[in-house]
Amino acid sequence: MLALPQRLERVERPAAAATATAQARAVVIAEGPAWQAFQLLHWAFVVIPLTAGADKFFNVLAPWHEYLAPAVSDMLGLSAQRIMYTVGIVEILAGLLVAFAPRLGGWLVALWLWAIVANLMLMPGFVDIALRDAALSLGALALARLAVQYQDAVEPPRKRP
Repeated sequence: MLALPQRLERVERPAAAATATAQARAVVIAEGPAWQAFQLLHWAFVVIPLTAGADKFFNVLAPWHEYLAPAVSDMLGLSAQRIMYTVGIVEILAGLLVAFAPRLGGWLVALWLWAIVANLMLMPGFVDIALRDAALSLGALALARLAVQYQDAVEPPRKRP
């Protein structure tokens, strides 16, 4: 039978070495294809919710109340237009959250899109739009994940002529 040691000794790293390693990983340079993908997703998920949210008040892009399942307005006891005003406010706030905190905003937009998908699946004839919004939610999730790395990225040093 193999005997186990009676006492385990804890090996500690010097604090200076651990701090230097953490600081070296903290600096992320804002360049390369992944950075460009982050920027595309970041600003797309700012502009699109802001635009769609504002349009809930004007109905220029679409008759938004037609995209609300009657069961939802019946359940809430509110008119479709009143619900769309609330949806517009939520979408504007989501766009602003993505602008300033994409790591959190990406998750919120993905959840919001899943709620839209669930609403659209309650109505016949809207499966294509539901699938599009499900795909958009994947982009929002990709944004949230890329933001973990790039939200606090710094510009690369400029080359002197």
